[in-house]
Parts: sequence; C-alpha cells; structure tokens
Amino acid sequence: MTRAPCPAEFQLDSAPLLSRSTVDRTEVLRDVPVAELWASGRVLLVDAKGRTRVDDEGRLVYEAAEAFGEQPPPHAVLLGREHGVTYWALRTERDGAQEGWRDLRVAGGLLDDTDAGLLTTAVGLLNWHDHSRYCAVCGAATNRVKAGWTRRCSGCDREEYPRTDPAVICLVHDGADRVLLARQPQWPPERYSVIAGFVEVGESLEACVRREVAEEVGVAADQVRYLGSQPWPFPRSLMLGFAAVADPAEPLRPADGEIEDARWVSRADVQAAMNTEDGIIPGLRLPPSVSIAHRMLKGWAFWT
Repeated sequence: MTRAPCPAEFQLDSAPLLSRSTVDRTEVLRDVPVAELWASGRVLLVDAKGRTRVDDEGRLVYEAAEAFGEQPPPHAVLLGREHGVTYWALRTERDGAQEGWRDLRVAGGLLDDTDAGLLTTAVGLLNWHDHSRYCAVCGAATNRVKAGWTRRCSGCDREEYPRTDPAVICLVHDGADRVLLARQPQWPPERYSVIAGFVEVGESLEACVRREVAEEVGVAADQVRYLGSQPWPFPRSLMLGFAAVADPAEPLRPADGEIEDARWVSRADVQAAMNTEDGIIPGLRLPPSVSIAHRMLKGWAFWT
C-alpha cells in the first residue's frame, strides 16, 4: 500500500541521467604527455550548440584521433580514459542541426553511463573555453594547458580553471499528497516544474532554497534537506537538489515577470503524468526525464 511521502524519507527515484559517468578523469591523467594519450584516442565532435552525432542505437559516434594528426589540435580537451582508450572533445564548425545531430536535452536519456558522462563533460568544458579566452586580471589572451583543464594567461601567467555555477532546485511539498509546481512564461504550454535558482555570494545552500522559494512563489520553506545533484552544462551549472515542506494554506504570490503561475498539484496527477509516454496529461506537462527535476518528482510521487 502506498503511503503519503514523509519529509525525512523520500529520495530520488534513481541517479539523475546526466550524473552518470564511468571514465577515469583524475587530475594526474592531465599531466601525462598528450601525445601518449592521443595515440589511443577517440574524438567527440561537438558543434556550437552542444550537438553531436548519435547513432540509431543511442550511442555517441566518435572519430579516431589519428584522423586529426599525430598530436592533439590546440583546442582539443581531454575527457577521460577507460579500458586503455582516451576520450577527447573538439569544437566543430559544422552545423549539427543540418546533419541530425542531437544535444543533451534530446539524447541524454538515450545514452549509456559512459556516453552520458562524456558528452556532459564535453559540453561543459567546451562552453567554458569559449567564454574564457582572455584573462580577467590583465586582459591578455589565455591558452589551454593540462589537456584542456586549465587556461594560462599569456601576459601575467595567471591560471584559471573550469567554472561551475551552483544552483539549487527544490521540490516543495505539503508533507502529504501535494507538491508545489510553477511555470516560467517562456516554457511550453502547461509545462510545470519545481523551484530553482542560483546560489548567491555568501549564501549557504539551505538559505538559498528558502530565499528562492520565498521570492518565486511567496511561501516559507521548512525542513530543507539534500537529495542529490546533476551537472547541467547550459552553460555551466550544477543543480543541487533539495526537498522542503511548506504550508498549502499560505497564499501563493508568483514573482512578477519570472513565474507565470504556481499551484499545488496532487500526487495522483503527478503519477498520472509520469505514467504517460511523454509526461503529459491535460493541464500538466512535466519536466523531461533528462532533468533532475523529473527524478525528484518521480521519487516523491512513487515513494512507498
């Protein structure tokens, strides 16, 4: 018999899809001579929109590293190594949309653990390089070093490392059978999800949860606890999942211009949407399975 979810018990239904990874990506690997790593390499081409080739079986399509020369091109980045094979990523000028390439939002749920981790890392790392070409201190050009995991300033020799912007995402429920969902104006019609926002300077994760919930929907969040995390390289976020409890008797006050609508949704409706192929029932369209929001909602809805 299914019980109402308890704030201290329900968890993610499974690991978020973009949190999966199997390759060795330890720092010591980045100090190995790149020619040695390149010799056994396979290369993932990623276009400017984060799209890459995925075959009919849902596997990433890699190129042999030797096809690009005996040494890695200056803009190549190392993704990791597994079973003696090293994986690299290269930004390509090809337009993947014209060739049917897919991005993480579309392909993330199709990929196995290895491919999911490699593409997530590739998209995030290449995005960082695209936006870190000049030193923030002296303005001189920066160059890739340590197999693409560091940029060194050509002027002041300062080193910079890939940035990740922490963001909280919180499933707010009433301690029983209702969950608080909201929608942003730019989302598809009837798309609702849980509350999310970026962590500010000097702010703890728990404090960020309480602030974001109050700012976006106007209620007080209590019993905040951690659920799990997922990289979200659009362009470089880390989504930190939480659960919290709020009083459904409090009036909802959606943030003007940011939240178009907010409402309490029954667990039965969330279950009904989850049980459809596309996560949609009349009046409710849930987040796609590739998102941590989906895993949070599924864990809450089917907790026993």
